[in-house]
Amino acid sequence: MADIYTKLGDDGTTGLLFGGRVSKADALIDAIGTLDEAVAALALARASAPDEELAQHILEVQRGLFVAGADLAANPRARARLVPGVSLVTDKMLSRVEELIDLSVAKRPLRPVFLVPGANLASASLEVGRTVVRRAERRLVACQREERVPNPWILPYLNRVSDLIYVLARRAAGDDEEPVSHEAVDLP
Repeated sequence: MADIYTKLGDDGTTGLLFGGRVSKADALIDAIGTLDEAVAALALARASAPDEELAQHILEVQRGLFVAGADLAANPRARARLVPGVSLVTDKMLSRVEELIDLSVAKRPLRPVFLVPGANLASASLEVGRTVVRRAERRLVACQREERVPNPWILPYLNRVSDLIYVLARRAAGDDEEPVSHEAVDLP
């Protein structure tokens, strides 16, 4: 018998980290699934990254999204079992993302125009990942209104991660991105 099918989810529920089950239609589970989509989109970006340093930064983002997913998937009664940086998003993780943004912008300053994504496979995949992270963030904001996001670092972390992915996409695109218009549009 293969271990891949447990049949536990056949009733429309999914397991929480450290026990318990909830509906697969639960809003928090939907947000976690959206983070999973982002990790998959970033996998394509990493596989097509033009250099190893960029690939390593993308991998770091993927790992951080797994931490956020674990944090959100934890049984609320077992949160004391979460490990900072492994299954619990921390302020240090947020600082690290900001550090990566600063390093990347120093290497490749952002252009002050709106750009049409798609210069290459890596940059396009990063853009897909960025928009999926933004969707997860929006879904978590709805959960937060219901006081269902137990960690105050998760939303700022995801907000910064999407910024980092944007910066990484610009780096992956190089000079090949087209502005939305050939007429200059200054951004604030």
